[in-house]
Amino acid sequence: MTQTIPGSAARNGVGDPPAAETISGGHLVAKALKAEGVDTIYTLCGGHIIDIYDGCVDEGIAVIDVRHEQVAAHAADGYSRITGTTGCAVVTAGPGTSDAITGVANAFRAESPMLLIGGQGALNQHKMGSLQDLPHVDMMNPITKFAATVPHTARVADMVSMAFRECWNGAPGPAFLEIPRDVLDASVPLEQARIPRAGSYRASTRSAGDPAAIEQLADLIAQSEKPCVLLGNQVWTCRATDAAIEFVRTLNIPAFMNGAGRGTLPPKDPMHFQLARRHAFNEADLIIIVGTPFDFRMGYGRRLSPAAKVVQIDLSYATVGKNRDIDLGIVGDAGAVLSAVTAASSGRVASAPDRKGWIEELRAFEDAAYEKRLPRQHSDASPIDPYRLVHEINEFLTEDSIYIGDGGDIVTFSGQVVQPKSPGHWMDPGPLGTLGVGIPFVMAAKHARPDKEIVALFGDGAFSLTGWDFETLVRFNLPFVGIVGNNSSMNQIRYGQIQKYGEDRGRVGNTLGHVKYDEFARMLGGYGEEVRDPADIAPALQRARESGLPSLINVWVDPDVYAPGTMNQTMYK
Repeated sequence: MTQTIPGSAARNGVGDPPAAETISGGHLVAKALKAEGVDTIYTLCGGHIIDIYDGCVDEGIAVIDVRHEQVAAHAADGYSRITGTTGCAVVTAGPGTSDAITGVANAFRAESPMLLIGGQGALNQHKMGSLQDLPHVDMMNPITKFAATVPHTARVADMVSMAFRECWNGAPGPAFLEIPRDVLDASVPLEQARIPRAGSYRASTRSAGDPAAIEQLADLIAQSEKPCVLLGNQVWTCRATDAAIEFVRTLNIPAFMNGAGRGTLPPKDPMHFQLARRHAFNEADLIIIVGTPFDFRMGYGRRLSPAAKVVQIDLSYATVGKNRDIDLGIVGDAGAVLSAVTAASSGRVASAPDRKGWIEELRAFEDAAYEKRLPRQHSDASPIDPYRLVHEINEFLTEDSIYIGDGGDIVTFSGQVVQPKSPGHWMDPGPLGTLGVGIPFVMAAKHARPDKEIVALFGDGAFSLTGWDFETLVRFNLPFVGIVGNNSSMNQIRYGQIQKYGEDRGRVGNTLGHVKYDEFARMLGGYGEEVRDPADIAPALQRARESGLPSLINVWVDPDVYAPGTMNQTMYK
């Protein structure tokens, strides 16, 4: 194969006219990534995809190579969440692509825009049983917003941009593109290749919704005595923090936050509530749900008072009113909609009911719940009470700490206690409940935001799924403070088995070895410590911070203590 990269005209011989400039499929991929603003790909090498690496080198795109394709896909998802742009993972054909499916599925449920590029056998060997040939597109169709095969080298960049465009159509999500080996390796004359210009192939998605619906919501707020708002994932996806804060403070509406919406308001803000949500949903006369579906986390909408007016704001028409009737639905960008409602309410604020009593009522419930739990957060028990561990982590966080939760029961504890100090500083897998996102999310977050401290809490079961890529963090010098809440169990499942089948069958298929993860970290070139005394948690965290290395603090927690969220899961009832 003869390849001429643009800018280096070739001649057939002395005195011959210049040959046409040509470009390979891999270099077209890199140019399309560059046009989208992608500065990093996450990958595990394979013979089908190496021309993409060659193109990335020429375009100045970083190549971070991992030890498992699931990690590459999760890292692309994490990159998108941190940067607000589109993450990209590149994997080889067959098992390379199938290994990445979990990461794509997680991004699909979490509404995270990412592109997975997979290799494929050559088109001229189609259906002949080539190496690692699988029906990738058929496999990916149900869990992506777009999945396709590139049929010709001249279409490579065009179809990459097409996939990126679909990632942002409505509620964001992943796309998949497979590129056959002969399509990727071949070169075409530059003039034949369509290379979309940066910023010229996507429209704005910042819809402010139906103006009549905006006015209707402004009226509902003006008439409400006991309103509340839940600020969900899309508040961060839409980078709507400022609009949400202005909405809450200007209109005097108590706010709860979930998912990536956590941190929208700082912990001490008068409108910030966390523990009084059930009471608010039972007693409010107006409940506004922003960027959160009525899925299992919301009891499919049944946790909202039937007497309340319910308003749902979402990027996706398909989500609004799903599983529960609503009084008003608005499809649009969270920031644009909230700003429009705030503006429309400007003439109605003075006539709105006084909500001082409502806010005081919620604050009383909030304070009572906090005080009830406080003794456990300060518990000196050994084995360590998980509440004490997550309390120490919360105290350890700064305004520059991005918190990542990867686990079942231990992360459920943290959801009640850990409060990020800034917007966009909370990461969890999302509604698919995927374990193993922690290390890849650390990888993406620290690479994209080297100025930030990354603090990650793992269950020991969750860490075991993708933990070998701790070595990748060492290799790329991506320090973080990691904590393993170690109870030698998949404890969320263990609880459910005990409830269903009794104590004598509570240890079937869920018990792990007593692994010293601190030694594992040191073996791979990181920092590690073991903690058995709760008084040692804070000093160990500080030493990990000061080490400047990827770290794991192995904290032995009580295996017979379960989070309320675990005990209340309907699947165990």
